[in-house]
Amino acid sequence: MKYLLSILVTFQLLTTKAQEQENFITAIDFELNKEIDYKANLNEGKVLEDLSWAWSSQNACFPKTQKHKFTGKHVLFTGIIPPYSETTITVTPKDKKANFSVYAYQINLNEDFVVPNLPHCITCEADHKWDYRKKGRKKQKHIRTIDNLTAINNSYRLVIGVVGADGLEEGEFIVTVKTEEKFK
Repeated sequence: MKYLLSILVTFQLLTTKAQEQENFITAIDFELNKEIDYKANLNEGKVLEDLSWAWSSQNACFPKTQKHKFTGKHVLFTGIIPPYSETTITVTPKDKKANFSVYAYQINLNEDFVVPNLPHCITCEADHKWDYRKKGRKKQKHIRTIDNLTAINNSYRLVIGVVGADGLEEGEFIVTVKTEEKFK
């Protein structure tokens, strides 16, 4: 009887963890030559206590000095980038004064790494509020963009993380995914 109870408790814990992860990640489509919008709110995500995956040399997503810009709730989106394509991700907060950040990483199709469990990735890019204006670039607004996410000969899984800076846990936003055919 104890053994059966132990199995049931373990099953319940695993089921709860899987449900939490499902709620944490939204599946999205990457359609060639289309731009698709997804509406969400930071309150649908979760805070990641461990961000060390981001500055690991296996990922190089953002430096540890920028950690505070990724301390709010993380809302994740995932889908498959088709081969011979380039994708641009744009995050637009509803509140223009809200400070959001975004990151996106590519992994192989047979991998299902979800931050903070990201031992390695093919590429990882991030955009966040600048500490100072960058020479040769326009003044930054509240919109965050990652571009040049490419898939040449193969499809890849792309995971997009939208996160509040400085502990922000609430805020509506739109993620725009634009995928264009390239490289053929």
